[in-house]
Amino acid sequence: MFPSVLIVDDEPSILQSLGGLLSDEGFEILTASNGYEALKLIETASPDIVLLDIWMPGIDGIETLKEIKAASPHIPVVIITGHGTIETAVNATKIGAFDFIEKPLSIDKVIVAIHNALNFRRLEEENRYLKKKTLKKSSIDGASPAVVALKQQIARAAPADAWILISGENGAGKEMVARTIHTLSPRGEHPFVDINCAAIPETHLESELFGHEKGAFKAATTKSIGKIELANKGTLFLDEISNMAPATQAKLVRVLQEQKFQRLGSSRTVSVNVRVIAATHKDLALEIREGRFRQDLFFLLNVIPIEVPSLRDRREDIPVLAAIFLEQHARQNNTEPRRLSKEALALLCDYTWPGNVRELKNLLERLTIMLHKSTIEADDLPRPYNPDKNTPALPVAELFSPTDLKQARTRFEEAYIRFILQQNDADIIRTAQAIGVDKGYLRRKMKKMKL
Repeated sequence: MFPSVLIVDDEPSILQSLGGLLSDEGFEILTASNGYEALKLIETASPDIVLLDIWMPGIDGIETLKEIKAASPHIPVVIITGHGTIETAVNATKIGAFDFIEKPLSIDKVIVAIHNALNFRRLEEENRYLKKKTLKKSSIDGASPAVVALKQQIARAAPADAWILISGENGAGKEMVARTIHTLSPRGEHPFVDINCAAIPETHLESELFGHEKGAFKAATTKSIGKIELANKGTLFLDEISNMAPATQAKLVRVLQEQKFQRLGSSRTVSVNVRVIAATHKDLALEIREGRFRQDLFFLLNVIPIEVPSLRDRREDIPVLAAIFLEQHARQNNTEPRRLSKEALALLCDYTWPGNVRELKNLLERLTIMLHKSTIEADDLPRPYNPDKNTPALPVAELFSPTDLKQARTRFEEAYIRFILQQNDADIIRTAQAIGVDKGYLRRKMKKMKL
């Protein structure tokens, strides 16, 4: 199917000559001698592009352009005129014209302008499709009262440019909420840059945020752009903000207030325009009272507070989420979709889900991979999801086989770490908190254990 071009001009010779030349180039041609006819044709025929003369009787080209953009904003319009001025071109561009061509017309210039406009429209349509796909991927699934209330908060908060503080348990979907807000916001076409404050060592966090120049410190062998600068015009997502060191918090307050900063090792000031969304699983009021979190940073971020409900507060969504995850995992692993028996689903709905949605997703992925059956029964669920399931016996013989206490202690520690890791779905931070060790120690231990 050939692209359709609507030529709008009050000169019959232009309509005939330009229409004939473009028709020879393979375009489908529509013509209108004034703005009124053009608007009617756009409504009925929906052309792919409009070539619009400025000076016409009745409503002129500028007024017609305004009407086109109001009714059909995705149709590109190229202005053609024999009385072109810079002021007219600027005015038409502000209203939404894609390009501006002066008479006498060069057919080569017209064809180039048409192809550029059609390519631009194609890119816009692809962006809208990708944005819709991204939004679907980031959407909060479920219809429980808690999720309905959350979706309403997101819908109200997204169009504004106010900063947001998202709270909720680990695995509840705080990052998904942040991405949804960004996608729905006017900044949705610009970058969404996330930084996990808990996963980056304190000594590296400032460099990650602000960037650095070559030679700023011993390991700075090249120049690096910081996350704040990368997020310019878009959204900066500060995940687990409560894990940020107080000294870095103090610097961040000033940077976020002024939207200006300097890279490490540089004297040049960089200005940015970012929307900040922060998230935490901790009680920041308690963190403030105990001196671990700055109150001024809290008030700066907490313009719009959003709390993501835990999975146990939205148990009625578990069947919906389970069906979605099983279908996703089957597609990813190229297998037939599994289903849960009523008894298995009842057990999942009764479970407390300390790991929330992430834990449910990981469990179902594990079952999809490990089970070679179409229906997941209650007996297929391991502990603690199935309290009646026999717990696998600890390898007692192995634990007591070493000849000295040091070896026995090492064996037990490794078995214990494996068990707690499994309970926490291999989440290093949660496991370290559960067994009371530093996450750096746990990582080193796991590396030694080849996990």
